Amino acid sequence: MIDDEGTWDLSAAGVLRLPSGRLLRGRGLRQPGPEDALPQFALYLQAKTPLPVGWPSRWVRWPDWRLPIDRDDAEAAFQEAWKLATEERVEVACTGGRGRTGTALACLAILDGVAPEEAVTYVRKHYDQRAVETPWQRHYVKRFSRSGRRTGARLRILYRAG
Repeated sequence: MIDDEGTWDLSAAGVLRLPSGRLLRGRGLRQPGPEDALPQFALYLQAKTPLPVGWPSRWVRWPDWRLPIDRDDAEAAFQEAWKLATEERVEVACTGGRGRTGTALACLAILDGVAPEEAVTYVRKHYDQRAVETPWQRHYVKRFSRSGRRTGARLRILYRAG
């Protein structure tokens, strides 16, 4: 369902409101999407190329239960989705709608101002209590920063090299 402004209906299944007011819809691709609420942009998190859709989309190569294959591409995709969500219906989806989708939504919440250490809890409270399924997905979220760049070990290596 879509409200009068052309954004997601907050009461619809899978819709997450970020602190800024941006609305995103997360879902599992194995369930059919609502026919009356089509996205204007979608971010698909799949190991293999997703089927074509009738709206603009971006694919992030991301195996089930794992992390994105190309982390820089994933970060750029999160930035793109976050920016588009100010005026468009953005959908984030993987096969089941919990692990990869929850991880991406947590990273989008960080871009929106949620502290990295609170992002998983935020998504579990406002989207799905079982979102972000694996320890390495939780670790990935904690290392993600508002600038869209990961923090932690990578920065320590750069610091030592300098």
